[in-house]
Amino acid sequence: MSNDKGLLSGSITILIGAVIAIMALVRGPWQAWLLIGVFTLWGLWIVLILLLPYMQQAKRRRQRQHRERQLHAEGIAQNTFTVPEIEAPVPDDLLLRYANHRILTYLRSSFSNACFEWCEKRPVDLIRGNGTGRIRLYNVEAFDHADITFGKDATIRCDLLKIVPLTKAGAEQDEQADIPPNKQPVDPRIWYENNGRTVMETLIADLNSRGHSKLTLKENGDICIQQGEELVPQEHLSNFPAKVYWPRLVEVLESNGLAAETTTQGIQVSW
Repeated sequence: MSNDKGLLSGSITILIGAVIAIMALVRGPWQAWLLIGVFTLWGLWIVLILLLPYMQQAKRRRQRQHRERQLHAEGIAQNTFTVPEIEAPVPDDLLLRYANHRILTYLRSSFSNACFEWCEKRPVDLIRGNGTGRIRLYNVEAFDHADITFGKDATIRCDLLKIVPLTKAGAEQDEQADIPPNKQPVDPRIWYENNGRTVMETLIADLNSRGHSKLTLKENGDICIQQGEELVPQEHLSNFPAKVYWPRLVEVLESNGLAAETTTQGIQVSW
């Protein structure tokens, strides 16, 4: 394209020079005939040099399309691709490994050294039947077991557990009885997946459709928007993490495509 522009501008320069020379050197009837001849030669050169390649390219394109239509009509088109059918179901050991990798990825998003063992004899039956099974956790702070639920929509839910002897349960319950839910140890990422994601995504979609671009998460779990000079609650998040976990919660929100920052009023989230 740049070469064509260069040839066109060069030819125009030559044409102008030839016209100026004829006008300066030739007088009488010959001047008009020479000018007509120069413009005629220039027009033919433009057609042959600049337009002819495009005409040939268009001709080749039409020929190629005609050939492709012929091949398609004959049933031998080269772009035909048939997806092979799966003759047998996925083997149990392969399906279990897929599930194990997904569970491990979920655990290591919060606990980098986590590993686990199945407590079930046939976990693959739970995977195929969309059931719930228990695993034994290692290198996971404050938890030693988890219940894994396989959903019908191919989702996996992980509920962390702490199993203690009955003799110790009463003492621990007495110690934690006076601790509010949002003051108890919690992992912000797991809390967001289990308690916050669905409420936040649904509310943000509704607020965005009504022109809002930010909200505030207050310490008591209320989700508020600014209306005039007041923060008006819209939804409530259960077991909202205490302030000590807010820096980590901000990172979790940002990893989910939201902009978040801690303010004096709470956590301000924008999108």
